[in-house]
Amino acid sequence: MKHKIPPLTLFYVLIAYVLFQLMWWGQLLINAQPHKTSMVVGEFSVFVVILFWGAYSIKRSIQDEIALNRRQKNFLLSVTHELKSPLASIKLYLQTILKRDLDKEKQQAFIRNSLTDIERLDDLVENMLMATKIENNSYSYPKEQFNLSAAVQEVVQRHQGILQKRIVRADIAPDILMIGDEFTIDLVVSNLLENAVKYSDEGTEVNLVLCRKNNRTVLMVNDQGVGITDEEKSKIFDKFYRVGQEDTRKTKGTGLGLFIVKQVLDNHGASIQVKNNQPQGTVFEVVF
Repeated sequence: MKHKIPPLTLFYVLIAYVLFQLMWWGQLLINAQPHKTSMVVGEFSVFVVILFWGAYSIKRSIQDEIALNRRQKNFLLSVTHELKSPLASIKLYLQTILKRDLDKEKQQAFIRNSLTDIERLDDLVENMLMATKIENNSYSYPKEQFNLSAAVQEVVQRHQGILQKRIVRADIAPDILMIGDEFTIDLVVSNLLENAVKYSDEGTEVNLVLCRKNNRTVLMVNDQGVGITDEEKSKIFDKFYRVGQEDTRKTKGTGLGLFIVKQVLDNHGASIQVKNNQPQGTVFEVVF
């Protein structure tokens, strides 16, 4: 079995070799022309500074590529799981309906559960398609005036069936109008709500507030979950990034939701802040 040499190891070896060669050639020049010692030392110093600055930049790029590659692998594993679970559930429900003589109430319950799983699949596929369009700059964000209050209320109602024993309290001011792309704004609300539910324990509350404050529209989604460390707050909007350690994480997800949220809000000229909730959890505050 062949063992690959890590890219950073090769990088460090190359930098060490370049420095050794510089010092060697510098020593040869000084020995050959002692009166130019100061010039050689000056040129050597400038070159070393440029070399280390370039080396640091390249190292960061290599580390970012390695991290992105790792996140992409985790994304593929997550997507496989996210697709497989609801599909297996739908298959089981439908097989049970076909093979057993169930009463009408039981059949309807199974059908409702199947529709809930289909809703999950639809949201997953929608996020994947939107992330691809955003990266390719192929989505045009058609903007028109719409009722944001009604749109947010509809998203909350649509998610009632998949909230997994979490309590969502929505305080939505009526008839707040905005000009924007209603489809992607719906995705923003949906992803923020799902994110809050995902990282909350069963029985805890998730609060959603939509209001007008200081002549601006404010949307807040807060939970009482595990929270987000200050170090990770700057990374959570990166594509494929997920909170926590990969080997100990128990929550589902693909790392696309908050990436889409940030891209859509940037296009609408809106800002989003991540704050700590009290006594625990996270607050996402969007200001349009």
